[in-house]
Amino acid sequence: MPERIERKWRPSLALVLGATLAVVLCLPLIGIAALGVLAPRLGQGGALVLVVLAVVAATALVGWVLARILLRPIRGLADRARRLRDGDPAASRPMAHYGTAEMQGLGQTILDMGRVLQGREAVLRSYADHVTHELKSPLTTLRGAAELLDSNDLPEAERRKLLTRIDEAADRMTALLDAQRRLARAQEPLPGGSARLSRVIADLAQEFAGLELVVATDGDAPIPVDGLRLVLEHLLGNAAEHGAGKVTLSAEADLLRIADDGPGISAGNRNRVFEPFFTTRRDTGGTGMGLPIVRRILEAHGAEITLAEGPGAVFEIRF
Repeated sequence: MPERIERKWRPSLALVLGATLAVVLCLPLIGIAALGVLAPRLGQGGALVLVVLAVVAATALVGWVLARILLRPIRGLADRARRLRDGDPAASRPMAHYGTAEMQGLGQTILDMGRVLQGREAVLRSYADHVTHELKSPLTTLRGAAELLDSNDLPEAERRKLLTRIDEAADRMTALLDAQRRLARAQEPLPGGSARLSRVIADLAQEFAGLELVVATDGDAPIPVDGLRLVLEHLLGNAAEHGAGKVTLSAEADLLRIADDGPGISAGNRNRVFEPFFTTRRDTGGTGMGLPIVRRILEAHGAEITLAEGPGAVFEIRF
């Protein structure tokens, strides 16, 4: 999970400004009163000098406090924003001091925004690198088939095989482009809200009629209905494609657990299932973008998905 700013008491900006105004109003009154008390003892000149020095010291103290509470955090946030703009990954870590509660909230917003922008940039860069590689194969197939089809001596049976290969290559390219569209959709912010697990599963029951869907523990997930539906569509689709017959779901507090009775994920693949374009079904049209899309949707809502131990494939989502 991304780092969060430590939650501790910080004065509100209203309290800081109110205290500053009170000091500014009270200093002249205190100075006048002190001058009246000290003048008989120190003389008018000596008392005046002492009062002026005390007021200057008090003003300097107020300025130091304001600089620490307001100026330093503002400069720090401005520096973090510039570093995030320049792509510095270290800039997404919380600062040591935020001064006021409002600065803490602003700081967390800036960090969250920076992480989202850096995450999108990383995903787009990764997708561009992978899709360039993935498109080479169907493009090579299309180019080779086009050269062979240009021959007048090509038997009809071979011509049909080449046309079939062209269709397969086109389908592969279409699948990659569709995956890119879904990935872009996954990174779009969704409105806030929550979703009842049982209601979403009831809506998906007909779409996944070949699966037995069991809600062991019902509850609300802090994610919009559309977001939870997209997540479950991918996970249930993966379960069905890998031979599962039953999927058990449970929602407890901030944890959503999805477990199927399929063959599970091999030890060698467990650390790679969330990598873009990693798939064990490439021959049957798999793009390897399902789980990366799920992860991006959940990260947009401050959640994370992990692969847990258990029979079959077990995914845990923590909000």
